[in-house]
Amino acid sequence: MLYWLTGLSDGGDLFNLFRYITFRAGAAFFTALIFGFIFGRPLINLLRRKQKKGQPIRTDGPESHFAKAGTPTMGGLLILSAILVSTLLWARLDNPYVWIVLGVTYGFGLIGFADDYAKVTKQNTKGVSSRVRFLLGLAIAAIAGAAAAWVHPAELTGQLALPVFKDALINMGIFFIPFSMIVIVGAANAVNLTDGLDGLAIGPVMIAGGTLGAIAYVVGRSDFSAYLGVHFVPGTGEILVFTAALIGGGLGFLWYNAPPAAVFMGDTGSLALGGALGAIAVCTKHEIVLAIVGGLFVVEALSVIIQVLYFKRTGKRVFLMAPIHHHFEKKGWAEPQIVIRFWIISLILALIGLATLKLR
Repeated sequence: MLYWLTGLSDGGDLFNLFRYITFRAGAAFFTALIFGFIFGRPLINLLRRKQKKGQPIRTDGPESHFAKAGTPTMGGLLILSAILVSTLLWARLDNPYVWIVLGVTYGFGLIGFADDYAKVTKQNTKGVSSRVRFLLGLAIAAIAGAAAAWVHPAELTGQLALPVFKDALINMGIFFIPFSMIVIVGAANAVNLTDGLDGLAIGPVMIAGGTLGAIAYVVGRSDFSAYLGVHFVPGTGEILVFTAALIGGGLGFLWYNAPPAAVFMGDTGSLALGGALGAIAVCTKHEIVLAIVGGLFVVEALSVIIQVLYFKRTGKRVFLMAPIHHHFEKKGWAEPQIVIRFWIISLILALIGLATLKLR
């Protein structure tokens, strides 16, 4: 919204700063961060009053989690509100990629909110049926995938870009939209599965978001993309404003979610932020790189899939408990120990993902 103040600029004044994506991204970061600090405590108090008993705790979960009973959920509302305000203020609102990412984020956020609301009101851990959530997620992802294919440059429409290999493209044709659906829904559910310990999901989400934001900025500039040999996708640079707001809002939330958490993110936040990461990857043509940058989320999701399939086949378990962070809890790792080590792994994977920009 504030980008339009550039119309008042004569080229050498303060308003000229609004032309620069990097300036507006920095402003979006601080706007979201301050928003989180200001509204975090009032929101937590409101959620505590409304929810009373807080998020129901799984009876078959680690014993240490029973002490968290009464902690309110839906803290993702703080992150999503901060992102929305900051993005609408600082991003170019005539950019289609911004609206694709926002649409996915808040579409999945609504699904998560409905699920959290059902859990809190019924005081059980089931919430909305997984089939309904999955089908709604597929519908949102299908619209986003079709929209991305529509606005991509003609030479990239329906194409899958391969990292490391210069100018390598696989023509997926009409199958690009189903592929996009898998990426977006898969990312949303993988982050959702990771959100099981205080601060565990939001740290890697911010790391992955910052990495994808940098990639979006690079592929959105003809000079940078030409130098690095990556595919130029004009307009994606504006996504950096969104990811900067995500990091700012995430830090504001982490202030209250650091152990012991005053509020849980809930499906409201985890589904929305995971969907956002998937949507950014689709918009920037870096779907495969997302699997590297978000490798922690991939491992968390695979641990659940392996556990379920192996148990159905043999009646035995591969992990003491899935997702895999609970396995380490059962082995005696302290919660902060797991969280910090998983953050370190996420940072390493993010650096590997960024390296693919140069390795051509």
